[in-house]
Amino acid sequence: MLATLLAPFLARRNIHYGWAVVAVTFLVMLSTAAAMGMPGVLMRPLMADFGWSTSAVSGPLSLRLILYGLMAPFAAALMQRYGVRATVATAMVLIVGGILLATQMTALWQLWLTWGLMVGLGTGMTAMVLGATIASRWFVARRGLVVGILSASSATGALVFLPFAAWLAKTYGWQVALLPAALACTLAGGLLWLLMRDHPGQLNLPAYGERAVVAPPPPTKGAAMNAITTLREASGTRGFWLLFFTFFVCGLSTNGLIGNHFIPLCQDFGMTEVAAAGVLAMMGVFDFMGTIGSGWLTDRFDARKLLFMYYGLRGLSLLALPFSDFSIYGLSIFAVFYGLDWIATVPPTVRLCAAGFGREKASIVFGWVFCAHMLGAAVAAMGGGLTRDLLSSYVPAFLVSGTFCLLAALAALAVPKGPVAAKPVAGGAAVAA
Repeated sequence: MLATLLAPFLARRNIHYGWAVVAVTFLVMLSTAAAMGMPGVLMRPLMADFGWSTSAVSGPLSLRLILYGLMAPFAAALMQRYGVRATVATAMVLIVGGILLATQMTALWQLWLTWGLMVGLGTGMTAMVLGATIASRWFVARRGLVVGILSASSATGALVFLPFAAWLAKTYGWQVALLPAALACTLAGGLLWLLMRDHPGQLNLPAYGERAVVAPPPPTKGAAMNAITTLREASGTRGFWLLFFTFFVCGLSTNGLIGNHFIPLCQDFGMTEVAAAGVLAMMGVFDFMGTIGSGWLTDRFDARKLLFMYYGLRGLSLLALPFSDFSIYGLSIFAVFYGLDWIATVPPTVRLCAAGFGREKASIVFGWVFCAHMLGAAVAAMGGGLTRDLLSSYVPAFLVSGTFCLLAALAALAVPKGPVAAKPVAGGAAVAA
């Protein structure tokens, strides 16, 4: 009801309702990313309160990252079947429920249930695929910019809440530190329910950049099968596997490593938890600018060359980090360069998915590519914890991650620029076009 009143009000001021949808989606992705990023400041308090090892805590956090990624293609299919509003509202209930239950946990299995399962499933339904779906449905022009804005909200939300959460954890306890994320998700979910519409055709509007109003497509039945069928088609192409590998490395070098282990790494070198969280927040600010800038660049330049630049610079910064003096000045320089590149890879990757597999399948294909991102993050989350436990140092994990980024930079140049398809060969197999 509110959307039907607000849409003509904005139209009279020459503002397309798609921008209101972007604003609501921005808040949803910002708040859910904040919930997703909380364990970065909670690892040490949980270990201190319960006597758990780094690898023990890393286990359920790795599960949350795996589910965060595995849900992405199915979330895209669920949005096609049940609509964006219903799918995301369900996700917000899971996230808030998981956070509130986590404040009462007393055993490790409860961490697996709340942060591993509930928060993992919920945040997976509101991840980058949500932004890609909104951009594809509501925008023809400025699509790269919209993907950049929404991607920035996701990565920034995971970082900018951390200093406040770290202060709350230190002052009042880790349970209190979880509550702001739960409140933010509740408020964002309420706004989503009031203002979100699944398709511009529901408001008798064309997509931004088009003239004709297109009726909403009928719900796609068999959401899970649709996701699997799309994977079967895409996996017969070389372009899909190159994007899969590069985004695996993206997750390996961001959420999983920096998101979970940067603060403990800094503490190993004598920084306080709050100061290290402040560096992450600085990364979030520069990520916001860098990812929006990447969206603008993606509308204008070859996405493959942008990915080559992003992965290359990220790899060099990670290789240099262990040799920093870990002063505020030195880490501030790292935060600027790394932050600008944190998730700038998303807009060009979404563009390559759309160019290679078509507008209708782009969000589901990107969902599978994003799954690789979170598998890489899970490997880094668990691998970083094991490295710290076995070698008493995070440094090898950071050096390995930086090396893989350089390999991803080269792989990005090999991604086909245009449509790709699996071609049948003798014996019924398929090779990439």
